[in-house]
Amino acid sequence: MKSLHNLTIRKFHEGLLKKDFSALEITQKFFEYIKIKDIEIDTYLALAEKTALQEAEKTDIAIAKGENIEDLAGVPLAIKDNILIKGLQATAASKILKNYVASYDAGVIKRLKNQHAVFLGKTNMDEFAMGSSTENSAFKKTKNPHDITRVPGGSSGGSAAAVAAHMAIASLGSDTGGSIREPASFCGVVGLKPTYGAVSRAGIIALSSSLDQVGPFGKTVEDAAILFKAIAGYDPMDATSVEKNYAHNDALLSPKLENIKQLTIGLPEEYFVPGTSKEVTAAIEESIKKLKSLGLRFKTISLPHTKYALSCYYIIMTAEASSNLARFDGVRYSRNEKADDATGLRDLYLKQRGAGFGAEAKRRSILGTFVLSSGYYDAYYEKAQRVRALIKNDFDEAFKSVDVILSPVAPTQAFTIGEKVSDPLAMYLSDIFTIPVNLAGLPAISIPTTSNLSSLPVGFQLIGKKWREEDLLGIGQFYEKLEL
Repeated sequence: MKSLHNLTIRKFHEGLLKKDFSALEITQKFFEYIKIKDIEIDTYLALAEKTALQEAEKTDIAIAKGENIEDLAGVPLAIKDNILIKGLQATAASKILKNYVASYDAGVIKRLKNQHAVFLGKTNMDEFAMGSSTENSAFKKTKNPHDITRVPGGSSGGSAAAVAAHMAIASLGSDTGGSIREPASFCGVVGLKPTYGAVSRAGIIALSSSLDQVGPFGKTVEDAAILFKAIAGYDPMDATSVEKNYAHNDALLSPKLENIKQLTIGLPEEYFVPGTSKEVTAAIEESIKKLKSLGLRFKTISLPHTKYALSCYYIIMTAEASSNLARFDGVRYSRNEKADDATGLRDLYLKQRGAGFGAEAKRRSILGTFVLSSGYYDAYYEKAQRVRALIKNDFDEAFKSVDVILSPVAPTQAFTIGEKVSDPLAMYLSDIFTIPVNLAGLPAISIPTTSNLSSLPVGFQLIGKKWREEDLLGIGQFYEKLEL
């Protein structure tokens, strides 16, 4: 299966056009490999073999007829299980949705279907995207392909591991507080969290509606750019989506070095602090040196309200989560395991939700209900929203003197399975460098460092101005070329 390991979206597309292989042939090879490799990694919750092979065959027929095909035509992708694909399961890795089958396509899936992409299956995740390790799934624990004793990160751990383990060419995940960037860093792949509003959230099982955003994983920055360009754009089904001209922005895929050299990168004092592991620190420092060799300028900056971001996030996110999860009562999205001993509707709801939700979903629902309750709304939720505005203002001020901000993605490399699962606060701290980005609605990307100082991957994070994904993707593409 070595032929799968070197495939990127670009190489796959070029191979199809040269007729080095067919889309059907490669898709079949992926399923053969998944059935062997995924016994070890536990990436997929469900496979869509029949529909995937049918879609791949359509691409081959189009090529045989001499038709022009899209960049993503026939490309085998993995999709996080909180993103709806009509006719396929959508459990969000929760028992309360274990028998739910999507009745419509998410906005991003509609766009990918228009490009004739192939969906291999749905990937594992933390239940309702609540977690940083993919250990909170109700069904299985995904392992890190670089060391199966370690976590792949979360909540999009399955999507990151699928790409890292060569069980998909690229994938989609969602990012509420770092859920694309952290697993990308832990698994050694590229993960992009777009600007809030750049990509449709329609058809995504919501965690926190003001923070959630869908984004791509790829083996290269170019792959992430291709996938982002395909899914970005206005969707009338999502009131928060914004019309931006990503489709015709050539700089996303063809950046110019002279433009990249004009950018100044900020290094926030608050992100380079004691507590970050020596392996992460060394890898980040090495990446900064390489970026300086491209001619990029660096400047130290301050984001003074960073210390409040974690507290602020866990108030806003849990409040919105408790509201969003209220619809899952075990009846309307039935588990088909009714509590026969229920003495009434209220008792039925209590027993269905009690059995259907995992510990972390219950914890966050309780916290969220508390901060929204009478007498506590002003003290917690309203105050957190005010702090959120201050955090956003910090970024606005910083971007007056710099174009991009660089930081670690996480304070450590992938930790061992079970290491933090009994200590929620330690788990929450894994997202300390990624959470402020979601609170401010900014784009950010995790790019693998090229350090050989450790056997485990480390990613560095680039944070950009709103709607300026091209700066992050441009820097990333030239950074990758330094190693060629």
